[in-house]
Amino acid sequence: MVEFALPKNSKISGGKTWPKPAGATELREFRVYRWNPDDGKNPSIDTYYVDTHDCGPMVLDGLIWIKNHIDPSLTFRRSCREGVCGSCAMNIDGQNTLACTRSMHDVKDGAVKINPLPHQPVVKDLVPDLTNFYAQYASIEPWLKTTSPTPQKEWRQSHEDREKLDGLYECILCACCSTSCPSYWWNSERYLGPAALLQANRWVSDSRDEATGERLDNLEDPFRLYRCHTIMNCAKACPKGLNPAEAIAELKLKLVERQV
Repeated sequence: MVEFALPKNSKISGGKTWPKPAGATELREFRVYRWNPDDGKNPSIDTYYVDTHDCGPMVLDGLIWIKNHIDPSLTFRRSCREGVCGSCAMNIDGQNTLACTRSMHDVKDGAVKINPLPHQPVVKDLVPDLTNFYAQYASIEPWLKTTSPTPQKEWRQSHEDREKLDGLYECILCACCSTSCPSYWWNSERYLGPAALLQANRWVSDSRDEATGERLDNLEDPFRLYRCHTIMNCAKACPKGLNPAEAIAELKLKLVERQV
């Protein structure tokens, strides 16, 4: 489990306990991080009670129920509701995960505790500012780079070469892995982090790409790649079951092999 750490510049004060819904026979307590940049107040933890008979089983269902029935000001990201888009990534019961794939019943004891992804600036409530995260992703140039003439139909790839991309291309850029990494917490301005480096390895490993040397040169820096200390929080946090630490180790090996 990745223990929750406060978003940057946070100091939590007492929150509000909202009334229990009338007539509900089965309730689930939710404790949700709240912060509005416009009201001048410190962040707080508000307590809500969700009627589980009138709500779906996932944590995201509970948040939507709260927004629809109790507090319309509650702010969070969500889109596909199927673990595909990565929008609803947040810290639930001390672990970075997707609210749409985490059942509230998986939190066995006490309240469901929900916070934004740790160590990121907060836009509002459960919405982190991922500007730096996406800028780092863009910096690895995540597209096919070639010098050969473009084929008439497509760039062909063998089944064997295609299989080398398994465990890399499935990343949904939810940021669960990067925001669970202590090295990324302390060096996020220079260390690319697990998600960006997983994607970097995806393109270095692609047999159709013709910029391998350039991509590796871009990573050979004391901070961009080598701040990974293989803590493995990233692999534990990934909701898609990927292993960014392994991908980073492969990048380091490729840099060594190139120098031999």
